[in-house]
Amino acid sequence: MRPEESQERRRRRAAEIYRRLEKEYPGARTALRHSNPFELAVATILSAQCTDERVNEVTPRLFARFPDAGALAEASLPEVESLIHSTGFFRSKARNLVAMARAVVEEHGGELPSTMEELVRLPGIGRKTANVILGNAFGVDEGVVVDTHVQRLARRLGLSRASTPEKIERDLMELFPREQWTTLAHLLIFHGRRVCRARKPNCRRCTLAGLCPSAETGGEG
Repeated sequence: MRPEESQERRRRRAAEIYRRLEKEYPGARTALRHSNPFELAVATILSAQCTDERVNEVTPRLFARFPDAGALAEASLPEVESLIHSTGFFRSKARNLVAMARAVVEEHGGELPSTMEELVRLPGIGRKTANVILGNAFGVDEGVVVDTHVQRLARRLGLSRASTPEKIERDLMELFPREQWTTLAHLLIFHGRRVCRARKPNCRRCTLAGLCPSAETGGEG
């Protein structure tokens, strides 16, 4: 974040960053395959410390065996563990999935709730996961998903000096209008995976180079 940059100027720069990324990655959206909010909740829990590609390999069999919260709530942990083993941390993930499904059945009639307050009370669902669900399954811009890509780019682009996801999210929410929050995360994630990578950012082909203070020093930030 440039010391001399006012908040108003930073907002104008943020708006141009969004415009360029939207042009670069039209239709950016979550890579997690799902057909309803409950499936997205399951996929997002599985995505912790795991690639979206691997999750998408696992979920078809999982959803075929347990198509809804009612079915997953009755599942045995060993069977769930077997189905999700390749996603890593499979024991804790299986416990969270079954406990989450039981809570959805017992407290919400089998339908995944659609508010932040209710979602974060479910096992295995924190604010980041709830933001994914609300923005992508319910079309509700409650906040900005801050994963490792968003965290890295927010700092490199001078949009936040914060070091925690919670504070970075607040900074981004102040700079971008609410209706952009969900898409903003997708755009930053796409850019982080394809251009602004952690170890070797490709500043030479970056559409944001002229707007990025880190580009002047080879992408470090």
